[in-house]
Amino acid sequence: MSFNSDSSDPFVAKAIELRQAFHQDAVQRDKLGGRPTEQIRVLKQSGLPSAQIPVQYGGKGASWLSILRVVREFARTDGSLAHLFGYHHLPLNLVLFRGSNAQKDHLLRASAAGNLIWGNSGNAMSKTSSGRQIDKGWLVNGKRPFSSGSHIADYIQISFETAEGDRLTAAVPADRDGIVIEDDWDGIGQRQTGSGTVSFHDLEIEDDELISSPAIPLTPYTSLTSLLQQSVLLNVFVGSAQGALEEGSAYTTTSSRPWIYSGVENHTDDPWIKRQYGDLYIRTLAATELADKAARSLDAAFNQGPGLTREDRGLAAIDIATANIYAGEVGLAVSSEIFEVMGARSATTANGFDRFWRNVRTHALHTAAEYKKRTVGTWLLTGELPTPAMYR
Repeated sequence: MSFNSDSSDPFVAKAIELRQAFHQDAVQRDKLGGRPTEQIRVLKQSGLPSAQIPVQYGGKGASWLSILRVVREFARTDGSLAHLFGYHHLPLNLVLFRGSNAQKDHLLRASAAGNLIWGNSGNAMSKTSSGRQIDKGWLVNGKRPFSSGSHIADYIQISFETAEGDRLTAAVPADRDGIVIEDDWDGIGQRQTGSGTVSFHDLEIEDDELISSPAIPLTPYTSLTSLLQQSVLLNVFVGSAQGALEEGSAYTTTSSRPWIYSGVENHTDDPWIKRQYGDLYIRTLAATELADKAARSLDAAFNQGPGLTREDRGLAAIDIATANIYAGEVGLAVSSEIFEVMGARSATTANGFDRFWRNVRTHALHTAAEYKKRTVGTWLLTGELPTPAMYR
């Protein structure tokens, strides 16, 4: 099967090693949900959390192609860990994009030195936390949903609204008094991502912990966070499709029985089974190639730094939207259709093959494929590039 990962890349090679370890209890952990504490410890020990941090701040300056291939590698067995690792880069890079020089020097260096894990509690769609100004800072109360990674984070991105309606964002230690991780995530998939609620009870945030200001407009470069998010998700989808196909084909060749009217003795001799696997493989391979193309476009945009133009940012957004749309469709199709060719006995909780579909289904709802297709179609017909915003 041509999903052999590029082990010449040291970051991907380490991810392959970790994936094999994570695979041992992936089904059991998916059933349990909660916090993947031991897996996060191993991940931090590997050095991968600091791989993408620029060399000038103590990291290794890994490309987005490498980082996103690591996400994909993890998703081949565990979508939750893939999501957590990928989303760790969103608040980390928010500091890089919009933080002061002092914040970058302090936070990025500390993160690189300790391989710290970042989470977020800044869902922009839910204005359910608010802050009032106090001496040298803010007092925050309320809650924020969809706080992915907050349950295992060392540092957490916090967002809240002021009385005037401005949205402020800060980076604070996750164990600070006033932060309560509710552990109430009950999604059908991504069960260990902790994407539930974080509550704030008189949380004190200092002024110098605020990241930038709402008065400072986004530039093409500082708006790249939304493209990072979409890039992570599409690679979770692609990795899930690869994993479902790999585990499904292994089951088919060792355990599946031929259909009673197939006229063959071995399930793998059935022309229908061969054609179906061929179709699933072709679609998954195409999604993989689109994912790599999108990652290279992201690298090209990211490497331009603050000089990134609106046009180059927009073209990267088109590549990423295209890959995201197709990856979501393929992830859902492969993780569902694989059951038809494995057979009735495959559909058990002990096998855990359903985790791939549940993980993709849970996250694909956040990508709004219909609207992405309209964005791509508009560009194709008129040349109009997407305006930087959430999800694009």
